[in-house]
Amino acid sequence: MDAAQETRRNPYGMDEDCRNCAGLCDQRERVVHGYGDVGADFVFVAESPSAASEAAGVPLVGDDAGERFQHILGSVGLNHSLPSSTEPELANAYVTLLSRCRHPDREATADERTRCEPYLNADIRMINPEVLVPVGQRALTELGKEYTTTPADSLAVTELHGDTVRGRGFELVPMIHPREQSDAQTDAWIDFFLSFKDTDYRQTKGRRSR
Repeated sequence: MDAAQETRRNPYGMDEDCRNCAGLCDQRERVVHGYGDVGADFVFVAESPSAASEAAGVPLVGDDAGERFQHILGSVGLNHSLPSSTEPELANAYVTLLSRCRHPDREATADERTRCEPYLNADIRMINPEVLVPVGQRALTELGKEYTTTPADSLAVTELHGDTVRGRGFELVPMIHPREQSDAQTDAWIDFFLSFKDTDYRQTKGRRSR
């Protein structure tokens, strides 16, 4: 699967007509695949699309939480557009989801997230980032199961927000979901990440210099 980096939207051409989840296919407006820079060091993983993200076809944009998230990325040098943009100019960042479809009345089930795993795994495998950023508790739990040796049920995003978790092949830098962040928590994560970017975080896999 080759990337089409001339577009940030679904650059790997993943199935936008996916019919894997009967309970979601007739409820969703569209499938929301990953978005951003396919050469990114940093992959941000949230749970599922909001109504605004579904309308835009881009994760974590278009509402208050999306604008806070894009403000965070801009503040750490990963977004070169306004926080209100629904097609942000991401650089060295890629944003994706555990579940690609939105049900208007409920969260995705565990089975639905499992059916979406091949898409997430493909994103991570093809990009091969240095750092995974779980956005919210669900993302931290799921990525913790897969990429750390720490018991996933002991990983609390409120405690690990603006900190690192050593993973298997990746460093994890958890973030409280922007819809739940206070201004102080937003500022704390930005301050932490700016310092983190100045560390030798690429040493874990010896990737090429950007």
